[in-house]
Formats: sequence, structure tokens, C-alpha cells
Amino acid sequence: MASEIRFEGISDELQKILDADMEEAPARRRAREAFKEIQLGIDHALLKMSYDDLKMEESYEKNSRGFEIFSKCWLPKTSPLKALVCFCHGYGDTCTFFVEGFARKLASSGYGFFAMDYPGFGLSDGLHGYIPNFDSLVDDVIEHFTKVKETQEYLSLPSFLFGQSMGGAVALKVHLKQPNAWDGAILLAPMCKIADDMVPPWIVTQLLFGIAKFAPKAKLVPQSNFTDMAFRDSRKRTLAPYNVIAYKHKPRLRTAVELLKTTEEIEHRLEEVSLPLLILHGEADMVTDPSVSKALYEKASSSDKKLLLYNDAYHSLLEGEPDEMIFRVLGDIVSWLDEHSNKKSVAN
Repeated sequence: MASEIRFEGISDELQKILDADMEEAPARRRAREAFKEIQLGIDHALLKMSYDDLKMEESYEKNSRGFEIFSKCWLPKTSPLKALVCFCHGYGDTCTFFVEGFARKLASSGYGFFAMDYPGFGLSDGLHGYIPNFDSLVDDVIEHFTKVKETQEYLSLPSFLFGQSMGGAVALKVHLKQPNAWDGAILLAPMCKIADDMVPPWIVTQLLFGIAKFAPKAKLVPQSNFTDMAFRDSRKRTLAPYNVIAYKHKPRLRTAVELLKTTEEIEHRLEEVSLPLLILHGEADMVTDPSVSKALYEKASSSDKKLLLYNDAYHSLLEGEPDEMIFRVLGDIVSWLDEHSNKKSVAN
């Protein structure tokens, strides 16, 4: 069932939509459509920023595996595009809600911001929160963003990956499969290794791996309170539930197995990362391990790489930090993009 959180001031009819079982996409789509205006009107710095002269487009399109994929793009209306930014969202997250805030910021800075919901997440088809095969998910991402990049009007533009949390692992895997296809990557608290406190003890993990073969979709993996661990600003923690279509249950067994396997693979392939990198991580992150971001910075073969560590910051750098930290991180991202988009323009 969906979250039992009750939102003040909404009708019984809307509450009933939010309380529906969101295992499949139609219920999530109904909830998002019914709750969208309330969601985007919350008192959060990202969503209070007002930008004129932007255009946004949403679409649903069946991919080669038969999943109807939801995607959205944010573009400046009149100014020329500097580059494409292709966003990979985190685990249990979506490419809407908080993403709307920083997508608008980047679009207002001259970037085309493109995002999609993976199968099983947000508004895309698939069982909620279920990743039967991480490589297939990465292939879905490659398929979608390749179509974006091959659009005639975008062919000459630089393109950058932007991965947040689990999306950092997605972005790295995209790069490892397409080593020469991208002009750089922004990795925000990337999931190169799950923090030890988030992983069950070894004996429990082995037991779960065994059960996953017989009950892959079961929600049995123990986990800590993610919002408390990810959001440093206590007031912003109260806003996280407004992402009503985010996956909030215990991880499914197969999903947990795939995430652990993926982080182990990435941890052993850091030297193969060769594209320009901006890595941003909170030093107090209790969800993904900042020490592995340091290892990525040290081991990546990229000649152009930058690591920014934020003192006392938690995992959700763009959603759960005090306002000044959120805008500092956003500013660092835009500055890096400006520098690297200009490099590509000069090279051309």
C-alpha cells in the first residue's frame, strides 16, 4: 500500500488516490497528476525559485523492451543551448518533484536538461522499486538518451551525464558501456559503494541472496530511515513525503542483490573511468560512502577531474541541506558545466 501519511487540507477524494496501491504505473500516474500542484507549491528553496522563459515537455514512449517510459525535458525558450545534461535519478526517486527545481535552474543557465524514470520507478511502467537486472536498466537509459542526443538540432552540442546517488552508478555504467560517447559526468553523492551502516550484516546478506532466487520481488531487506539519514535540515525532512510516487518500502530482494553487485563491480573498475568528472559528496553522508568518491577521484584515469567535499553535509545535497548549501552545490555544478561547455566550443 502507499504511504499512510496524511496531508493537511486535502480532500478525502485526493487522500484516497494517495492511499492507493502504487505497485503499478497507472496508480502512480493518477497520484502525481492529482497532487502535482500541491507538491510543487511546498515551501522548499528549490521549488520557490521562479524562472521565466523556460519550456518544459513531458512524454511517454514505449522502449525496445516494451516499457512505457516517462521522460521530461526543461529548455530555455529563447537563448541558445550550451549543452545537453542527461539526468539519472536515485533509488526510489523520480525525475520529477525536487528534480524540477534544479532542472529549472540548469535550463535557466542555458542547458537542456533531460530526465527519465527508469522502469519500475516514478511514472514509467513496471513493478514499483523492482530492478531485476541493473544492466538492462542501464541499457534503457542509453537507449533513451541516445535518441535525445541524435535529435537533429542537438547533434553538435556537448552532452553530459548527471547522476545522483544510485543514478551515479547508472551514469558510470553508461560511461563504461559507451566510453567515448559523453563530454563529461557530474556525480552527486554517487553510489559507488553503499555505506556500511546501510548494508545488513554479512550473514543476513547471504541469507537474503539465497531467498532472492525464490522470491525476488519480496520486500524483506531491512533498512534504516532513509530520510533521516539523507536530509540534514530537519524542516526539509517533513517535505520529503510530498514525493508521493517515490518508492518508500523496504527494498525488494532482487533489487538489493543487483545494487550490491553493481557497487562491487564499479568499485573494481574505477580505473576505467576516463571522461571529465565532477564528483560532489557530503562528508557526513551516511547513505553512500564518501571515501569511495575519494577513491574514484584518485583512481579514475581521467586527466580532467574534480572532487568537491562538503563539510557536515548529508546525502541529499540538493534536497535536504540548508538553503545556502543547496545553492552553493548548484552554483558549483553550473560553474563546472560552463567551463566544460566552453572547452568543447573552443575545441570545435
